[in-house]
Amino acid sequence: MIKRNQLTAEDVDSFMLFRGKLMVRKKKFTLSTTQIILLSFLVTILLGSVLLALPISSADGGAVPYLDALFTATTSTCVTGLVTLPTVSAWSVFGQIVILLLIQIGGLGIITIMSGLMLLLNRKMGIGDRLLIQDAFNLNTMSGLAKFVKNVLFGTMIIEGIGAVLYMFVFVPEFGAKGIWISVFNSVSAFCNAGIDIIAENSLCNYATNSLINIVTSALIVLGGLGYIVWWDVIRVVKSRSSRNRKIFRHLTLHSKIAITVTVGLILFGAILIFIFEYSNPLTIGEMSLLDKIQVSLFQSVTTRTAGFATVPQENMTNASAAVSVILMLIGGSPVGTAGGMKTVTIAVLVCSAFATIKNKNGATLFGRRISEESIKKAVAVVVMFLAICATSTLLLMATSDVSAIDAVYETVSATATVGLSRNLTATLNTFGKLIIIVTMYFGRVGPISLAVALGSKNESQNVISEPTEDISIG
Repeated sequence: MIKRNQLTAEDVDSFMLFRGKLMVRKKKFTLSTTQIILLSFLVTILLGSVLLALPISSADGGAVPYLDALFTATTSTCVTGLVTLPTVSAWSVFGQIVILLLIQIGGLGIITIMSGLMLLLNRKMGIGDRLLIQDAFNLNTMSGLAKFVKNVLFGTMIIEGIGAVLYMFVFVPEFGAKGIWISVFNSVSAFCNAGIDIIAENSLCNYATNSLINIVTSALIVLGGLGYIVWWDVIRVVKSRSSRNRKIFRHLTLHSKIAITVTVGLILFGAILIFIFEYSNPLTIGEMSLLDKIQVSLFQSVTTRTAGFATVPQENMTNASAAVSVILMLIGGSPVGTAGGMKTVTIAVLVCSAFATIKNKNGATLFGRRISEESIKKAVAVVVMFLAICATSTLLLMATSDVSAIDAVYETVSATATVGLSRNLTATLNTFGKLIIIVTMYFGRVGPISLAVALGSKNESQNVISEPTEDISIG
């Protein structure tokens, strides 16, 4: 008979096997921070779709088809702007409030809002909460995250509030008291780069030559698209420099320099090309004055940075202008902001690395700083995943819907980059087409690289034995 403190080898093996199974089961039910972020967006979309499917959300009191409710919840949470139903006429005030809340949640992120509520209730942020915020904003450090969240929420409220007040100078005289609600809605939508409005079914086409609307909307789009890191960096430099010698740009971080330079460059590049390609087009700016042609071209270049507002019908633009818009949509805004796309910094790093390789340099540099190999690898991964999603959704859309190639590319790139511009195609999509765009918008918002990390099974760096290296021919 075996004593209580004696164990055979078989007993030990059985115990270790049982313990291993328990650990495996426990590990299976443990979600990573990236997976939590993905699920938070998914849950928000599903809850929003249920609310929008209620009769109270419809303008006529009858429940809208669930697929349209799901599409609207997805485009709002993913701050895209593509709509199958006109927001101004299809939804009641309750439905519009739900849409606005989804836009705000999608623009800031559910993790940011929940963290802000924790701070408001004087609850301390644990290590898990900090990891979530770090992954949600793709930050490189965990220090000062509580202050970062406070600044993000406070800064957003200030900018959206100023935007709403400025909009009221136009919308209140035109719509009366309703103009206040329109101003608030448009300000939040513009800052979050959503592109959804409750003004008219043709977006901002009625205000194509209104300078105040153009300037305020463009400013909100750019501020939201530049990213919060750039805000604080500019403020830091302005505060630290003397009033006589404010060489602000020189003292900015490399991230801010790249984001600002590429943003300004792309806006001017896009505006000039659109101005040239649309100059004589009577369906867009052909019959406008020179000043109006310039401001419409500038606005088109800005809104393609994932905003989605339109002051000219996109289907009336020339194919050359549509191609320029697709390029701008693909690039999008800057990291750690409300914009989508592959991001300005990503493209700058990739282009710089390519030129460094062409010139046979040891490493890529920007503004006198060497770019790390890790940053280059991330940039390549983001671009490859992003283009893969665009290509797949384009092929599926063309296979299931009777659409032209340019319209399909425009629609899918707009969905992946969470832009919201459409060549009058979204409302005509069949069931399969709507489902394809819904999935594309979701993947585009949560981020291709985040999706890859969440679905990945194991980190290759954990392998003890690495594979042998061998040169191959490239190009």
